[in-house]
Amino acid sequence: MPVSLRPDHLDFALRLDSALARAGLEERAWSPLSVAGALGLVATGARGTTRREFEQLLGRDIRGQLAALDDAASPGPELATSTALWVRDDLPLLAEFETAVRARPDSAVHSADFAGDPERVRREANAEAAEATRGLVEELLLPGDVATSTQALLLNALWVRMRWSEPFDTAATAHKPFHSPSGRNRVPTMRSRARRPYAAAAGWRMATLPAAHDLAMDVLVPDRPEQGTAPTPEALSELYDKAAPADVDLSMPRFEVRSRSALSQPLAAAGASTAFTDRADLTGISPRPLRIDEVVHEAVLRADEKGAEGGAATAVVMRTVAAVAGKPVRFAVDRPFAFVLRRRAAMLFLGAVTEPRDPGPARE
Repeated sequence: MPVSLRPDHLDFALRLDSALARAGLEERAWSPLSVAGALGLVATGARGTTRREFEQLLGRDIRGQLAALDDAASPGPELATSTALWVRDDLPLLAEFETAVRARPDSAVHSADFAGDPERVRREANAEAAEATRGLVEELLLPGDVATSTQALLLNALWVRMRWSEPFDTAATAHKPFHSPSGRNRVPTMRSRARRPYAAAAGWRMATLPAAHDLAMDVLVPDRPEQGTAPTPEALSELYDKAAPADVDLSMPRFEVRSRSALSQPLAAAGASTAFTDRADLTGISPRPLRIDEVVHEAVLRADEKGAEGGAATAVVMRTVAAVAGKPVRFAVDRPFAFVLRRRAAMLFLGAVTEPRDPGPARE
């Protein structure tokens, strides 16, 4: 089945992923769907230069991309998403923006006493993120992230659990070498031979682990370690174009990767800088002049013999301006690698593993 990620969503995801890698996050996990969902909603209330920068980052058809993300995150037993907005008691909110927030799946708008009790609002937002991610993200916002000067807080949270169509045999998991930046380590490595999508192009090799409900995880290994773990949009598109079923003998480590990032600098580096300055124009949200104070994101992804589970949350904090016979393809994931967990037109998770941390064997 051909991969049909939206080009604008793919370009945004890999541009920001590259900015995160350049910022020093060699090992990372983050959710393009969650970040794009939160920023896209804010972008609907942006005007002027701020709007143009969001369009350059996310793509011109922001509402179309939000609709595609909603489709990719359609709820079910394997996936859940939520959006919540906390608004200062005295902040006038434009009806059009409130309508856009309430139109999101599983959404809510809350009145918040930022001036009198910002800590309570922080706890409420963290509780919402923890519930939505099934406890995977428990403290997205740290003390001080929400202040008396905060005017609004937008939260997007995502949880997904997938079961491989061809599970790994837990009895075949064994400690094998993994060539990490810190040296050669032996890590619990899963192994499975099956017919699955495979491609080699643009200095990368890719094997795909399909799952039910249109979910899939792509595992990408660079030909040379010095390439890093951030594929370009062109490389990933070429891999997707060339992917075809093959007999693949896949070995890869069990892993758990978690990242918490302040995204203002990477987003500015990726092209959306004005929103974080006093020149921000968010007058489609409120007539009161607002700017984005910070975008905080946390994600965790675990993969074992049975499947993968991930949770992610994004907070936008705003304040006022001021098996086949024959020889199989050997695909050994024994050095730093990238991964893409996708559904339909969207990337749910994207990241890289350099030092695999073992989440333990699969549980029933």
